[in-house]
Amino acid sequence: MRIRDALESDAEALAAATDRPPGVVRNTIHDRSVRVAVDDDGEEVLGFVAFDVRDGTVHVTDFDGSGSTIERLFEEPRRFARRERMGVEVVVPNDEETSEVIEASGFAAAGRGPRFEGRRTTRYRIEFEELDG
Repeated sequence: MRIRDALESDAEALAAATDRPPGVVRNTIHDRSVRVAVDDDGEEVLGFVAFDVRDGTVHVTDFDGSGSTIERLFEEPRRFARRERMGVEVVVPNDEETSEVIEASGFAAAGRGPRFEGRRTTRYRIEFEELDG
């Protein structure tokens, strides 16, 4: 598996994975930092992570993939946050599997997040001092 910057040509695969319109995904690719995990041949998209910076914090705004793929992808916003001396946050629906993957990536629950599509969410955070070098 390799990690690379998302390209506009990845929009169709990411749209299919997230059940979103390709135009919305293209906008995300243009407006945020987006990394994709691809197979060793570089042909199949295995997952992605999108993030941006607001109020001195790196916010993971979207992601998809299997557990180990997500863990690897989350190294990207962590690396950016370390370099910029910021914390990292992600809000995810309350779901045991997703929570386990997020916690395995070094995040700790930091309270309730906003409701998303009627579902409860949890806010996870890593402080700058907790990011490994």
